[in-house]
Amino acid sequence: MASCSRWSSILSSSAERGAVRYDGRTAAELEAFLGVPRVVLHESVSSTLDVAHVIASSSPAGTLVLADEQTAGRGTHGRRWTSRAGDGVWLTLLERPTDVPALDVLSIRCGLYAAEALDGLATARIGVKWPNDLYVGARKLAGLLLETRWRGATAEWIAIGFGLNVRTPPLKTAIGLAEGRTRLEALACLVPALRRAAGELGHLTEHELARWTARDVARGRSVSAPSGGTVDGLASSGELLVRGVDGTVARHRTGTLTFAEPPACS
Repeated sequence: MASCSRWSSILSSSAERGAVRYDGRTAAELEAFLGVPRVVLHESVSSTLDVAHVIASSSPAGTLVLADEQTAGRGTHGRRWTSRAGDGVWLTLLERPTDVPALDVLSIRCGLYAAEALDGLATARIGVKWPNDLYVGARKLAGLLLETRWRGATAEWIAIGFGLNVRTPPLKTAIGLAEGRTRLEALACLVPALRRAAGELGHLTEHELARWTARDVARGRSVSAPSGGTVDGLASSGELLVRGVDGTVARHRTGTLTFAEPPACS
């Protein structure tokens, strides 16, 4: 467990609401700009998810944590997300969903809605990769990580961590938005999309599945994990469907999707 002094430093660094600015905007200005009840700004944190865990119990739904830099940004399965100062949007959105079936597919919904919202800022159409990555061609643009605080069978809150490259990182496997696009432009598209996704009820609809399929970078591809076979798409519950060589379809709720052959470049 983290020490009290560590959490005190996390909270005190943004205590003065006008002291930290994000691309020239104060927290109050960003609240009005994005239509959210609270914005917490930091210049540098380990992870915006860490901050969200500290403030969640006293924060309303729609609270947004933003940092210029993350020193230990994290992705799924403990992977590290490079989050250099000024190079991208590093945020966590706190929500208080009440519909348990919707939680099953929230990561999928957030990825889909974000891809649709950011399309106009990217160099080409944005693709989605189960369960929570956004791609342009064969290069990763963004990723999500959701963390939930449960009390029994009830979700007290959910933290939607989102990392988006605005500038292209020095990695062959990564890409940013189109030249000249800004973090404020990205936020204006992204935050309402994530809020809409968090407000939806139930499992994925047929319309949502069709929209996912139209962007799915894995459908029809051979994969070696989470099981060997060919990706058949998604179930309405958000499970990945992989058809094996014997024709049986395996359903995967969690795991890492690994292509059996390198992705085609575009």
